[in-house]
Amino acid sequence: MWFLGLGLLFILLKVQGMGPVANWPWWGVLAPLGLAVAWWAWADQSGYTKRKVIEKENARKQARIDRQREAMGLRPRVKK
Repeated sequence: MWFLGLGLLFILLKVQGMGPVANWPWWGVLAPLGLAVAWWAWADQSGYTKRKVIEKENARKQARIDRQREAMGLRPRVKK
C-alpha cells in the first residue's frame, strides 16, 4: 500500500507542478505504481498474502477462545 500511496502522491504533485517532482520524468513518477504491482504479484505467488490471512484468523480465534474461557472463570492457556 505504501507504493500505491506514494505513486498517487507523485502523480498529484506532477500534475499540480509542485515541488521537485514536477521536473521528474513520467517514468520516475509512475515507478512506485510498477513496484506496487510487482509486490502484489510476488505476495500472491509466494503465499505471503494467504499466510497473513491465516495468521489473522488464528489470532482472532485464539482471542475468542481466551475471552470465553475468561468469562467462564478459567485462566487462558499460556502458549509455550
